[in-house]
Amino acid sequence: MTKFTDCTPLNVAILALPGSLTSAVYGLEEMLLMANTLVLKEEHLPLSATRFVVTRLSLAEISLDDTYQLVIIPPSIETDFYFNVAPELRIWLQRQHAQGAIVCSACAGAFVLAASGLLDGCKVTTHWGLVDAFQTQYPQLELDIDKIMVNEGDIITAAGMMSWLDLGLELVAQFCHVKVMRQLGKHLVIDTGNREQRYYQQFLPRRDHGDQAILGLQNRLQTGYAQPISIAALAQQLCMGERTFLRRFVKATGLKPNEYLQKLRIQKACDLLENGSLSFETIAHQVGYEDVSACRKAFTRITGLSPSAFRQRFSSISPVLIPVDDSSIN
Repeated sequence: MTKFTDCTPLNVAILALPGSLTSAVYGLEEMLLMANTLVLKEEHLPLSATRFVVTRLSLAEISLDDTYQLVIIPPSIETDFYFNVAPELRIWLQRQHAQGAIVCSACAGAFVLAASGLLDGCKVTTHWGLVDAFQTQYPQLELDIDKIMVNEGDIITAAGMMSWLDLGLELVAQFCHVKVMRQLGKHLVIDTGNREQRYYQQFLPRRDHGDQAILGLQNRLQTGYAQPISIAALAQQLCMGERTFLRRFVKATGLKPNEYLQKLRIQKACDLLENGSLSFETIAHQVGYEDVSACRKAFTRITGLSPSAFRQRFSSISPVLIPVDDSSIN
């Protein structure tokens, strides 16, 4: 059994910023303190097991004299401050990172790190609903939006609003031991298995681009997605040449027309799986696929789950079962 005095202290700052999700601020602190307790109960851990020493800091409490080894920016429920980061916070984060701190964010916290210049050259993730805003504000940064967590060593970013749980587990596994992380998950009754943000994403195409012709087409596709569609036909609908149409569509939506249509169809398939009991074969045909296998492959590639796994995770409705004629069975 590990002695408390043998544990290596790790000084952690959890930033309680304007608009921060209060449950995440306190929840992260409690997770790390619970991990301290579990470390003491685990046998056969490394002699230098970590003990988290946690401090909650408001913006008014940060000081350039501070030295932390781990800094955490929690999610926000109000994004104004996160989208317009105070200069003193940017300087403080840069100082902590330069002194060797590992800096972490969850959800919109990635905007704070980006504003501080700490994400240059890194892969990063954030909430799927913030992708357009992030790419508009920081087009030079590489987003990996399918991931719940991107750990670059000195920078760790987590994705969704509740990804602070994933971040807390990641930190416990990294600084204590994976055994401690698994035990913590059992105590909190939360899943410690791998998952991806794309399980939860919805296709919400950009509509505020100002191109009225493309917007009108988007509206028509919203109901006509199941019909056979070609680029030539779409361009003709808008009285444009194909090259002009492609250029304007990509500029407005960020996607090529075939990519847009595929994402739209798969989103419709997700909705039908989640809210109904139709078989996937029926759904595939309803959303515009003649080849069920092609629909299944596209579904798995986009969502990260097979159709049956998606339904099992997100729907409480049982699929329709086709009756079997067993009259000839002996």
